[in-house]
Amino acid sequence: MKTDYIIVKEYCEKCHIDPSFILSLDEGGLVTLNEINGEKYLPVADLPEVEQYARMYYDLSINIEGIDVIHNMQQQIKSLHQTIKRLHDRLRIYEDDSIVDNLTDDMRLFSDKM
Repeated sequence: MKTDYIIVKEYCEKCHIDPSFILSLDEGGLVTLNEINGEKYLPVADLPEVEQYARMYYDLSINIEGIDVIHNMQQQIKSLHQTIKRLHDRLRIYEDDSIVDNLTDDMRLFSDKM
């Protein structure tokens, strides 16, 4: 699978972001930069998160540590949503069985009346 990259310096120039911000995200483990021939590259797949982090940092004045906390909370919420979905799907199996049991009981009552 091929991963596309963008040069950090070019991205920062186009988006009016200080390159040190992207480097701070890398140091904080929020993104993973690749270095080739002394040039830093950012995976294109990480751009939506970087844009979200930039809004938090520049518009809301949240520091890198705060962004990291928010990121971790978002990951926990996502994990909880997945757990709830799995449990809901498992519960649906039992609900379907109870419907079958109720139908069976209704059929038994009907046949007893005949």
